[in-house]
Amino acid sequence: MKLVFLGTSAAQPTENRGLSSTCLEKDGEILMFDAGEGTQVSYLKSGLGWNKKMKIFVTHLHGDHCIGVLGLLQTMTLQHRTEAMEIYGPDGIDMFIGENIRILNFGLSFPVKITVVTPGLVCEEKTYSVYVEESEHSIPAFSYLFKEKDKPGKFDLQKIKSLGIPEGSLWHDLQMGKEITFGNKIVKPSDVMGEKRPGKKIGISGDTRPTKKLEVFFKNCDYLSFDSTFSDKIKEKAIETGHSTAKEAATLAKNASVSNLILTHFSARYKDEAELLEEAQSIHGSVIAARDLLEIEIK
Repeated sequence: MKLVFLGTSAAQPTENRGLSSTCLEKDGEILMFDAGEGTQVSYLKSGLGWNKKMKIFVTHLHGDHCIGVLGLLQTMTLQHRTEAMEIYGPDGIDMFIGENIRILNFGLSFPVKITVVTPGLVCEEKTYSVYVEESEHSIPAFSYLFKEKDKPGKFDLQKIKSLGIPEGSLWHDLQMGKEITFGNKIVKPSDVMGEKRPGKKIGISGDTRPTKKLEVFFKNCDYLSFDSTFSDKIKEKAIETGHSTAKEAATLAKNASVSNLILTHFSARYKDEAELLEEAQSIHGSVIAARDLLEIEIK
């Protein structure tokens, strides 16, 4: 599992940063959070692949977070995509996508399902769930939380070999959580597996002010990607526009016991992120600044 940052700029692209988009790749599936204009170009560079199982989660309907969905859909059609896609977003996401497809008159080579989100559980899969919480921005906006389900414990080769169970389908059944009968004895998965391993929690803030509600929502995240548009020197600008400073992002992450904070969505006024990173690191012990095409392995 890994995070791939396709775009890390706020409002407008720069020479080095594209508009907001972050992908989580898990078991061959792509979960994309936001898609600013030109996202398909960064996606092409990432090498993530055009025909994988995919979901797109849109935080809000500002152009730098959603216009790229249209280009992505059209490029994927030109790449002869056949795999269905799911798109989640705030009220209006269905009209935005449907009407643009109609007006621009481009057909899709694959089915698309659109879901309007409200706070709570929005997506449930076998190995993970995705939750939504309200953000505080200049228009209705949401944050997303990816929760991986607990994983089976490690397979203890010494234990299973000591029981004389031959490698093959019986091993597979035990690894899948099934009891087996070997000889005249019932063997349970717990007999040959270690303790379950807790799944990872990954938060994506979108555009927002720091709020107590989000602090609770992102509690104990392993990784949190958070709006860090401005330096604390111009905090008034952040308040005015419904964004956060790097220092505020770090304070929220610290209060929420987040293990690793990732700063993103940088104002174009900053040529590099050194000032923002320094502010955040003065508050939180594990902070990095995202850059376009940065990959982070989730361990």
